[in-house]
Amino acid sequence: MVKQDILSLCRQAQSNGCRLERVCDLLGITVRSLQRWERQGFEDKRKGASKLVPRKLTSNEREKILTICCSEQYQDLTPYEIVPILAENGKYVASESTFYRVLKQEGLVASKKPRRTRKDGRPDELKATAVNQLWSWDISYLKTNVRGIYFYLYLFMDIFSRAITGWEINESENGAAAADLFSRLCIEQKSQGVTLHSDNGSPMRSSHMLATLQKLGVVASFSRPSVSNDNPYSESLFKTLKYTAGYPQSFQTIEEARVWMSRFVHWYNNEHRHSRIKYVTPMQRHKGLDVSILFRRDTVFAQARQNNPSRWSSHERSWERPEEVILKRANHQKINEKLTA
Repeated sequence: MVKQDILSLCRQAQSNGCRLERVCDLLGITVRSLQRWERQGFEDKRKGASKLVPRKLTSNEREKILTICCSEQYQDLTPYEIVPILAENGKYVASESTFYRVLKQEGLVASKKPRRTRKDGRPDELKATAVNQLWSWDISYLKTNVRGIYFYLYLFMDIFSRAITGWEINESENGAAAADLFSRLCIEQKSQGVTLHSDNGSPMRSSHMLATLQKLGVVASFSRPSVSNDNPYSESLFKTLKYTAGYPQSFQTIEEARVWMSRFVHWYNNEHRHSRIKYVTPMQRHKGLDVSILFRRDTVFAQARQNNPSRWSSHERSWERPEEVILKRANHQKINEKLTA
């Protein structure tokens, strides 16, 4: 007998002149239980009890999430990339956490090892609020089929947009080649007054490079000695490059390396959804197209919350555009003195 039936029988007997205490005693319940049911309702609040959750996903909604994640278009993307792309197309299915919860329940999420962090002294900061204000560059080794012989990738990027502004692959590592590449990029990108950050490698501090920076009126910034994470944007880009799907472990010829790099740069700048710039592509942010894209996403999310407010907590996903990017680096007062000497 369910609670509703018990309550109905008790009130019916009471209306016929029976004492409520006697009726409850015959049914094996207390008067206080009866009063609590009337006051609080009939929900079973015991641990493990079956409960009605208004915002629980339906079976069709769960199936829709799995279908999207397993589709050819989205199978290589994370929920943090899928949800923004859907919002750009005017669709809202569920939040990123809901996507992950469903995928985890289906055994489709791999566990991650915790990261170890290192604490250093607080360095100075550089700030970028627009493109062509702050660039970062570095050189990375590309393996060849011959052990001990490498090609050298020169890579420049805009820190504000994360876009690759220029690159070159050479058979040697020297400051003259880097200086020539940077000079051409300054003309192509029309980057006047840019600040250029790098580590303390010999090509970065070569006389050719320093003379070029002085000629172009560029402010140089260098990493602190023996601090490997002072050039994080370039290092992160190299990791993306070498861990992307299809990256060959070695190249047979320099032409092969250049062809592959050309395809990667196109993908990275125009297709890759960067997590630190709200999952837009670097080129969308570089051209200012992210403003309208983020506005459309925010509109879709606001409408989704209005349609089903019970599924939304007090925390709502922010699509506010990051208006500044901070780079921690060494104090470059002495560097500027060296350039102007």
